[in-house]
Amino acid sequence: MPTDCISYQNSGYFSSLMNDYLEKKTNLQSLYNRFPTLENFEAQIQEKQANFNENGTHKRQILVSTLEKQYSKVETSVLTKQNIAALNNPNTFTVTTGHQLNLFSGPLYFLYKIISTINLTTELKAKYPTYNFVPIYWMATEDHDFEEINYFNFKGKKFRWNKESTGPVGRLSTEGLYEFLEVYTLELGSSTNADTLKKLFEDSYLNHNNLADATRFLANALFGAYGLVILDADNADLKRNFIPFVKEELLQQSSHKLVLETAEKLKEYTVQVNPREINLFYIEDDLRERIIFENDTYKVNHTKIEFSETEILTLLENHPEKFSPNVIMRPLYQEVILPNLCYIGGGGEIAYWLELKSFFAAAKVTFPILLLRNSVLLATEKQVKKADKLDLNWADLFSKQAHLITTKTKELSDFPVDLRHLRIQLQKQFSALYEVANKTDEAFIGAVKAQEAKQTKGLENLEKRLLKAQKRKLSDILQRITELQNELFPNQSLQERQTNFSEFYLEYGENLIPTLVKQLKPLDNKFDIIVL
Repeated sequence: MPTDCISYQNSGYFSSLMNDYLEKKTNLQSLYNRFPTLENFEAQIQEKQANFNENGTHKRQILVSTLEKQYSKVETSVLTKQNIAALNNPNTFTVTTGHQLNLFSGPLYFLYKIISTINLTTELKAKYPTYNFVPIYWMATEDHDFEEINYFNFKGKKFRWNKESTGPVGRLSTEGLYEFLEVYTLELGSSTNADTLKKLFEDSYLNHNNLADATRFLANALFGAYGLVILDADNADLKRNFIPFVKEELLQQSSHKLVLETAEKLKEYTVQVNPREINLFYIEDDLRERIIFENDTYKVNHTKIEFSETEILTLLENHPEKFSPNVIMRPLYQEVILPNLCYIGGGGEIAYWLELKSFFAAAKVTFPILLLRNSVLLATEKQVKKADKLDLNWADLFSKQAHLITTKTKELSDFPVDLRHLRIQLQKQFSALYEVANKTDEAFIGAVKAQEAKQTKGLENLEKRLLKAQKRKLSDILQRITELQNELFPNQSLQERQTNFSEFYLEYGENLIPTLVKQLKPLDNKFDIIVL
């Protein structure tokens, strides 16, 4: 069977919005700047360079200084150090992906996002050698949805970190993870790769005091050799460059109107996010709550904290770190402080970015190229051999399970399970009866209609019973098909959204990430199947 890829559109796992974006449908073209092709980056570089030039030197110096401080206690690769230093150069640009601080990286697609970012910078350097390109992992340290990140799945089991969190997760203490590691260790076993994973978890989470530092260590351990630069933007110096945009949001609240107008253009799709009147949070170590404006007063939701206009603007000037952008404002913050060309994300992320172009235009900030990250299905040679034996191709395995079982039942039966030919015969018989009925009274026509409905329904019921009978007869092979699909698509979902990387690292060790880096092509727009 072919083992390389399947198109995103044919995988059945992407929204109609993403499929239309990938197909460059005309109704979406006004919502993005440039489609992600290698050739389109030339104009993107020129536009971003011109746009970033205003205070660009100062912004680059602040960015580099911040990164150097954040990496001061991290064992950093030569390539990452070079990339950080290169950000001072006006000919250096970034490619960025962002991700939550999921425990031990969360699902597999954490790896795919970062590898897409690293590999795109490599392709860009080959195409445009006079420029430098730096891969950035933007840690979502200011998120407060702890329930989304406090677990990962390993061998079908959910390992959850039971802890309370009310503030930005990056500042959350890692206390209590020693007991978690003890439980996880029992499942890992005692191989060399298991020992490596235990040490990686311990060095990341037990030797660092907060979740931001722990995640930086983990991502650097996995990808530092490839020059990845990891940024925590929960930082007063970085936010000082964002003060004019926060001020505009507080006083004018224009993002609300502009994003709502764009959302109207996407009404045929499911709108990803809805803007607030003010798209900012107020944050402290144990608090992240919306800022709302009521009766000429700025209030922090669910608290007694409130400010007059003068007070909140003074706070902004003196303590910009207390203002946290939400999902609408965060992309703008990113593009203001980074010389960024492209954002790489999953389908849900690209969907909400498509709501923001008019907002960026009003803010006079270059809108980045939007690239759907690589998606991957990891399979073993043993699983591929099973699929061949069962006469399954990748299109079969990507289909919904009920559809797959019905399709294979019909294929494997030595007689037609589909009674369509009998329904056609029935329709012909009743056509002849209707010719007779039309020559007599209406009562007879009614009797013919009733009999047709009854016999059609009876035939449909017989077809369903025949299909069930064949499924029972073929239960052995159908069970093997089901088991294989469940192995590859746990919980009948994409493997990359369910399984933690450690499950594959346990088997393939240090070869896992180099294999992925070698095979993934971020601009190909294909769902890769990689046989390990």
